[in-house]
Amino acid sequence: MCKLPILIVLVASAMAAAQDGPEIPVEQLMAKALPAKSVQANAETTPVGTVDDAADDPAIWRHPTDPSKSLVVGTDKRAGIHVYNMRGKAISFTPSPRLNNVDLRSNVTVGGKPSVLVVASDRQDEANAAAALFVLDTDAGKLLPLATVPVGQGEAYGMCLWQRKSDGQIYAFLVLKDGRIDQVEINLTGEIPSGKVVRRMKLGTQSEGCVVDDRTGLLYVAEEDVGLWRFDARPDASTKPKALGKADGRRLVADAEGLAIAPSGRNGGYLIASSQGDYAYTLYRLRDGRYLGRFRITDGVVDGVQETDGLELALGNFGPDFPGGLLVVQDGDNNPETQNFKYVAWADVLKALF
Repeated sequence: MCKLPILIVLVASAMAAAQDGPEIPVEQLMAKALPAKSVQANAETTPVGTVDDAADDPAIWRHPTDPSKSLVVGTDKRAGIHVYNMRGKAISFTPSPRLNNVDLRSNVTVGGKPSVLVVASDRQDEANAAAALFVLDTDAGKLLPLATVPVGQGEAYGMCLWQRKSDGQIYAFLVLKDGRIDQVEINLTGEIPSGKVVRRMKLGTQSEGCVVDDRTGLLYVAEEDVGLWRFDARPDASTKPKALGKADGRRLVADAEGLAIAPSGRNGGYLIASSQGDYAYTLYRLRDGRYLGRFRITDGVVDGVQETDGLELALGNFGPDFPGGLLVVQDGDNNPETQNFKYVAWADVLKALF
């Protein structure tokens, strides 16, 4: 029996491994990194329906008057997109393969009606990036598809929204896998929403996580093996970024992944980054990018968290378990079940760090 094809595969795999370098055990990465405080999650979502690396990124909608009716949207990048309640129970699922990162904005006018707009990066065609648009029916806890907006050549990966303070205009930033960032102006006035690319930026290597501070119009992007960058989000601004936290193996351990912000006042607050390589999270001061500390989500009422991809934070009252805000993170290792998302009280994070 001819074993040549198997030999070729083994040689190719060995060459790829040699190029990437040997994988460093997570215990060694943890030992080299700065210490991290421990917090525990208060709840977790129903595991996603597909195996392996599937759950990816969350978004949070806070009910304006009844915290218990708030909702979390989470992607299963192999199957579709879920909506969860505050207990973590999956209450709806919208099939849509290869949706990766997701974000939302409330009080957006869609077709003349106040709505909650949900946008996800669409990787179904890896050669041509797109953004999938939905409206969140907050009463039914269900996503209603609106449109798929083509963006351009390349594989869609990360995605975050900006609602411009001056006029409420919505922009989507699609972070392509090769580090290109396309700024898309979303038009929601017509019968079918549309979009156009108004600016392109570029980082040197694979990037994904991003978040925009609606107050200041600043875009933050994670270049996985390099660190964090800040851009001016205005479409006519410079495309040159400013370096923030480096993936130095001490404060931030590659891959640098999901990002979220905790705004405070006019331009203060915090930037949170997933330090995926050592299962931790790094906190920076928004005003000047100063490093403030690190934490991990360890075993408690529910199991701890490893290898977080996407995360999201929303401030405000989310009920007795989350009185000061809700942090939702993807759990990359929810064994023996499939991946899911964990709910953490933001007040617990602040108490642990400060």
